[in-house]
Amino acid sequence: MAFSIVTSSSPRLNLGTRRPILQPPIRCSVSSSVSTKFDLRPYWTTLIAEINQKLDEAIPVQYPQQIYEAMRYSVLAKGAKRAPPVMCVAACELFGGDRLAAFPTACALEMVHAASLIHDDLPCMDDDPSRRGQPSNHTIYGVDMAILAGDALFPLGFRHIVSHTPPDLVPEPRLLRVIAEIARAVGSTGMAAGQFLDLEGGPNSVEFVQEKKYGEMGECSAVCGGLLAGAGDDEIQRLRRYGRAVGVLYQVVDDVLEEKLKSEEREEEDKKKGKSYARVYGVEKAMEVAEELRAKAKGELDGFEKYGEKVLPLYSFVDYAADRGFSVGDQA
Repeated sequence: MAFSIVTSSSPRLNLGTRRPILQPPIRCSVSSSVSTKFDLRPYWTTLIAEINQKLDEAIPVQYPQQIYEAMRYSVLAKGAKRAPPVMCVAACELFGGDRLAAFPTACALEMVHAASLIHDDLPCMDDDPSRRGQPSNHTIYGVDMAILAGDALFPLGFRHIVSHTPPDLVPEPRLLRVIAEIARAVGSTGMAAGQFLDLEGGPNSVEFVQEKKYGEMGECSAVCGGLLAGAGDDEIQRLRRYGRAVGVLYQVVDDVLEEKLKSEEREEEDKKKGKSYARVYGVEKAMEVAEELRAKAKGELDGFEKYGEKVLPLYSFVDYAADRGFSVGDQA
């Protein structure tokens, strides 16, 4: 079965002067007898609506009200793409898991993701005044409340997994592995290490920074979905490599787009900000890296051929990360 990615008719981005990252829809051979078209957009937007509702229910305003309002402000930001939770659900469904089993972990991943963004935006970190098309959390609620909101979201995510995952769908040992995986991803050897080197490391640390700050979230999201559904160890390792490649790919393309669109007035300011392939090595090199990451991610998915059409969402995420052929939500 061959498949093609169906996107909207909006123009495809061209990121380069010599060779664009973006290519015609890629057909991956899964079986020679059936041809299937998979449209990522309705799949993604349907999941966004379900996840948004569950996130709203998961963070009701209670005492202390100001902390909860700050938490909700970032987690429920309009236009968020919900990429980590959607990837988690897709990976779970690949192995025959029920998306109801994945939703609590998917919500937890979004809580953790939002917490990391709140902390990254702080004046002592990346010092970003805006996020997802609106003022950063600390700009609205102050640095103190932003820190507390981020601190509160991390454990809330873990508690949500334990309290809301149906025990008849996910055995306890799998849940323990999921919790351990998220803790690893956000901890001192994961995303925190990436932020440290983004602040303190030299230009040569760009690859490590990108893998840790952005690849870890993608890796963790894919792996958690597989763990929930009972994927085998070899399959988990494939998901690990796939998710990391997609996470870094998405950020590399973001960096290329930003470099191409930025004004001369911002150039000096941008050089002082976080590390990126495009900023350190130039747009052409970053484009080459993106092509390599696209090929790597798809190569890992080739090992899931036996699952047939269930692998199509994960394949299409790769092309979306590189091509941005349609709009899902408004922000990252």
